[in-house]
Amino acid sequence: MTKADNNLTIRPVREQDLPLLWELSVKEEAPEWKKWDAPYYEHQAIPYEKYMERKEHLIRQKNYWAIEVDGELIGTVSYYWEHEPSHWLEMGIVIYHPSYWSGGYGTRALTLWIEHLFETLPLVRVGYTTWSGNHRMIRVGEKLGFTMEARLRKCRLYNGVYYDSIRMGMLREEWDDFRTKQKG
Repeated sequence: MTKADNNLTIRPVREQDLPLLWELSVKEEAPEWKKWDAPYYEHQAIPYEKYMERKEHLIRQKNYWAIEVDGELIGTVSYYWEHEPSHWLEMGIVIYHPSYWSGGYGTRALTLWIEHLFETLPLVRVGYTTWSGNHRMIRVGEKLGFTMEARLRKCRLYNGVYYDSIRMGMLREEWDDFRTKQKG
């Protein structure tokens, strides 16, 4: 199963993706993308052999897909259950290549991912959490019609500066309305 928007595709991760995903995500101790993706959490480089021990948790998963542009793997979308019995899901995205930042790729990938999640899961809401230092992620949510549901002030410490934690959310009916307005 895949979902596509012109030259951008999201799809389940394949085994042949793993060497590049390792290189992009955990080969380095301090990759550039980590400065924006929850940098207040420690990031450690992982040797390739150790990374490959987890391959069955990475390939062909429902909750972890690859993002490709023109056939090049540039990132991933994912979700986890905050509380599965009540269908409370949180999603995420990482675009590893800085050359693909601020080009609309994240917005397009998340649009496909949200559509997929609402089509395949019994959700009433999708959401994500970011931090006030990640202006691009907040802007993506605003462009997609998300509501800022919570701002927890000064609870993320990064490089000696306190930032807010930001919770964004979208209800299924809001998404349906948003998509209808986009098409009409």
